Amino acid sequence: MEVRYLLWLYDQGYRNFSGVDLCGADLRGVTLIGVNLTGANLRGADFSRAFLIKSDLSGAQMNWANLSFVKMSDAKLVEAELTKANFNGAFMVKSKLPGAKLSGANLSGANLRHANLWGANVCGANLQGSNLRDANLIGVNLNWANLSEARLSGAMLYGASLNGANFSKAHLKGLDLGGFDLEGVNFREAKLNGANLEGASLIAADLSAAQLPRVNLKGADLTGANLTNAFLEQANLTWTILRRADLSQANLTEAKLHEVDFEDVQLSGTILPDSNFCSMYSPAV
Repeated sequence: MEVRYLLWLYDQGYRNFSGVDLCGADLRGVTLIGVNLTGANLRGADFSRAFLIKSDLSGAQMNWANLSFVKMSDAKLVEAELTKANFNGAFMVKSKLPGAKLSGANLSGANLRHANLWGANVCGANLQGSNLRDANLIGVNLNWANLSEARLSGAMLYGASLNGANFSKAHLKGLDLGGFDLEGVNFREAKLNGANLEGASLIAADLSAAQLPRVNLKGADLTGANLTNAFLEQANLTWTILRRADLSQANLTEAKLHEVDFEDVQLSGTILPDSNFCSMYSPAV
């Protein structure tokens, strides 16, 4: 369908464009509020700065589409094909993307607050600086995704895959990551204030300069983790494994360290909870 004809139909009050073929179409800045584009072929289409608020694009084919700075709050993209799509700076508050395929997509700076991405595939996507506060990320595949400087406070991550994810400088306050496999994950300079990491696997994770006050690390495995310059005031490290971890220059003021495994831990310049720490645990310094 030609873009001019589609826009004319829209102006006449027509809203059902289900299955339309707009492959590669130039739709920059268009207003298509509340339209039905389910199952449409929108591969490579340019929707940059368009208005798609409350529109339904469920099942649409949108590989490589340009949706930079698009306005699509309350939109539906259920099981949409969005591989390699560009959502840079997109406004997608409360959008519904369950089962969407977003692998390799660019979502840098996107606002996805309160969005539903249940079971979506976001593997390898760029979410740098994105807003995912209070988002539903249950069962989401975030393997190798870039979440640097992203805001995820209040997000639900139960059952999500986070292998190789980058959370450097991310805002993760109060997140429940208990029992997660976070081996080798990058949390450098992340803000994890009050987060729950009980029983999590953080083997070889990078938590250098991370903010971890009041974090629950009870029973977590931090073997070989980098915690240099980390702030762990009042953190709970009961039964935590810290073998070969580097806690140089870390702050553990008032931290709970009952039955901690400190084999070969590095504590150069570390601020410890009390003066009896070394005699109690005899770590290798």
